[in-house]
Amino acid sequence: MTDVLRRGRASLAFSFFAQGATFALLVTRIPAIQDRYGISDGLLPVFLAAVPVLAGVGSVTTEQLVKRVRPSRLLRWSQPVVLLALLGVGSGGSGVMAEVALALAAFGLAVGALDASMNMLGVSLQRTYGRSIMLSFHAAYSLGGIVGASLAWAGAHWQLALWVSYLPVVAVLLPATLVGSRWYVDGDAAAVQEETGAGGGGGGGAVVFKLLLPLCLVMTFAYIGDSTVSNWSAKYLKDVLGSSEQLATVPYNVYMVTTLVGRAIGDFGVRRFGAAAVVRIGALVAAGGFAVVSVAPDAWVGMLGFTLLGLGLCVLVPQTFAAAGRLFPGASDAAIARLNIFNYVGFLIGSPLVGALGDTWSYRGAMLVPMVLVLVTLGYARSFAAQPDRYGGGHERPRTADVGRGSNGL
Repeated sequence: MTDVLRRGRASLAFSFFAQGATFALLVTRIPAIQDRYGISDGLLPVFLAAVPVLAGVGSVTTEQLVKRVRPSRLLRWSQPVVLLALLGVGSGGSGVMAEVALALAAFGLAVGALDASMNMLGVSLQRTYGRSIMLSFHAAYSLGGIVGASLAWAGAHWQLALWVSYLPVVAVLLPATLVGSRWYVDGDAAAVQEETGAGGGGGGGAVVFKLLLPLCLVMTFAYIGDSTVSNWSAKYLKDVLGSSEQLATVPYNVYMVTTLVGRAIGDFGVRRFGAAAVVRIGALVAAGGFAVVSVAPDAWVGMLGFTLLGLGLCVLVPQTFAAAGRLFPGASDAAIARLNIFNYVGFLIGSPLVGALGDTWSYRGAMLVPMVLVLVTLGYARSFAAQPDRYGGGHERPRTADVGRGSNGL
């Protein structure tokens, strides 16, 4: 691999890391944001739901924009907007709800473009490498999430104002991501279409939604599982399994660490066994994790379940993006932008669904619902095996049309 590709891979990994840290800093300080702006408990869900809804709008817009603008350019300018929006969330006037609403709206719209363009570049770079590297990018995101959550914990522990917690992070990440964006490497969908002849599974370069639908469902189910852990793990351990409040904070940290570990080694599994096999194993492990959580007699067994969840769920999302790129090699950017919408659909459905079932039925029973949905993924695993030789075995040689085509040439 050339130095251009190595720099492109490193700079994109840093972008994933920065986004993981940024998102964690936002979501882990929601109670502090609520207190600063006087957002009532009844109004808070509206604010929280607005962010993924607007992110979906941003992803749809990105699908249209990439017809005229390279994904690297969208990523280069959407990431600073996300970082500045985070700072805006923390620095608005106390009690001025309009200011935080505007900042969160900017965050949501920009993060949709950011998520879509990051994964577009990741898929195109994987195509150029000719072997699975997509999980490594999402491992960087997980690492950023751990760092961001740790910084948020420190800010809460020292009772720092939100802007004091956010400003140093933005001051470091914003220039660093702008500098790194010089080395992003775009793919070339036209070259892929010429190479495969009529856009592979995309029907002449178009995205056929019927073919993409199984991947959309997998993406939705994966994020329902993820949002269940992020929103309900602490409450489940404390209220259902009788843990202390301090111990109840541990499962999500364990989940993030095991997610990082699984993604760090996951690409080796894809190269050895193929994407479909890795997805099947991940779905089974995740379903086992939900089953353990549902029947756990105490907090320690519950944490074992959340550990399994991290190891299982971590492979599903990166491989779903990669599968969309394989399925529509002549229109991978459009396919990924459309698929990315279901990231936010799963997030919107997951937390309210588990909460409603927990309140009307039981939280133990509620954990069985994401378990069943994750198991449904097994029926769609063959969608991940499309054109397996292109990624699974690493037999695809890099295309010279892509090598050396960095974002500086836009």
